[in-house]
Amino acid sequence: MSDTPGARLQTLFDGHRLTPTQRRIAHWMVRRAADVPFLSSVELAELAGVSQPSVTRFAVALGFDGYPALRRHLREVAPAEPGRPAGDGAAEGPPANEYQQAVHAEIENLRHLAELLADPAPVERAGALLAASRPLPVLGLRAAAAQARGFAYFAAKVHPDVRLLDEGGSMLTDRVDAAVRAGATALLCFALPRHPREVVEALEYARGAGLAVVTVADSAFAPVAGHSDVLLPAAVGTALAFDTACAPMLLGRALLEAMCDGLPEAQARLEEFDAGAAARGLFVE
Repeated sequence: MSDTPGARLQTLFDGHRLTPTQRRIAHWMVRRAADVPFLSSVELAELAGVSQPSVTRFAVALGFDGYPALRRHLREVAPAEPGRPAGDGAAEGPPANEYQQAVHAEIENLRHLAELLADPAPVERAGALLAASRPLPVLGLRAAAAQARGFAYFAAKVHPDVRLLDEGGSMLTDRVDAAVRAGATALLCFALPRHPREVVEALEYARGAGLAVVTVADSAFAPVAGHSDVLLPAAVGTALAFDTACAPMLLGRALLEAMCDGLPEAQARLEEFDAGAAARGLFVE
């Protein structure tokens, strides 16, 4: 990654769990990286469209005593150019593009996932558990609902009974009970930040009901870890206002592949679907 003001700011933000408001501040700081060391908290708040106390809380979230300490740090680490004192905010080139920074961060997440998958045993074990469960409940609430829905869509093409659980509330435990009564032996959960309390409670309930829980989470230390029989970590990107989940999505597809290996009828089901789709003209050729 290049040593530009924006890149240095992004490095400062990496590893911190920021709220959407705090990420908005971070984005504007990256956009105006050369000017930030000289902006007051009020000026930065106006620039980002947030309150001045939000800027103060943002600095504290990064580990500083307040915004003045953060600004002091930024002035100290700013490189000097010939004839100019260190820390005057002069840029060596155009500020880093925050969208590119987000892409680079996701690439790093995918590289880390590739390293984890060097040992395929956890994914293979999880795939076998899911393949053997009839029905197969797939849980994902709030931010994780899209991941659960995508997995369930494809899984239904090879698994005879997939049940998507993407809505919380009092009906959630009822639907877990119904799956258990129908013969379910495992549940797949996608758990991504910010982690809803009811997901943790649902997994605790599911295990109490006798289900083996396979969880795709953003970290091995996620709140759901203690309620999972197999935890498969895949980091989310935090460089934009809302998390990006490329690594969890890819891990979900790898898990689908492992599940197919445990379903002898998977290929036949796929061929049957393709034949039916062609007969109905379902897709544009």
